[in-house]
Amino acid sequence: MDKILVGWREWLALPNLNIATVKAKIDTGARTSSLHAFSVEPYRARGAPMVSVKVHPYQNNTEFEVAFDAEVIDRRWVSDSGGHKEKRYVILATMTLGHFSWESELTLTNRDTMKFRMLLGRSAMAERLVVDPSASYLLGRPPKTKHKHKKG
Repeated sequence: MDKILVGWREWLALPNLNIATVKAKIDTGARTSSLHAFSVEPYRARGAPMVSVKVHPYQNNTEFEVAFDAEVIDRRWVSDSGGHKEKRYVILATMTLGHFSWESELTLTNRDTMKFRMLLGRSAMAERLVVDPSASYLLGRPPKTKHKHKKG
């Protein structure tokens, strides 16, 4: 399989999470991908661990929010770039870059103080992507979808 050339930042879609576009930093230093979530509420449905999540997918915009529910596949300790450890919920997400889609793990954390609402980590990139650190948005914005967003 030919690998997809991407820049150090790209537009992604997370269609199964109802997120039509989110600007992501392509982070070869991060193992697992991470999504900004300002509200993560655990619950159980039919015996399965679940989370109800609220996301602000756009930088500098806390009025626009997307809500979704997802099955928890794990909870694990993750170290951020500053070395701080946090136990995070892990879910599966369909990631769409340009016209390419695949499923990968995603951790949920509050990234309010960070420039990017999402990091795409090495696990999601493996065997798929090659990063050009001098380029940005090589794949353009994801195709338009009929996701329903709601304002806070």
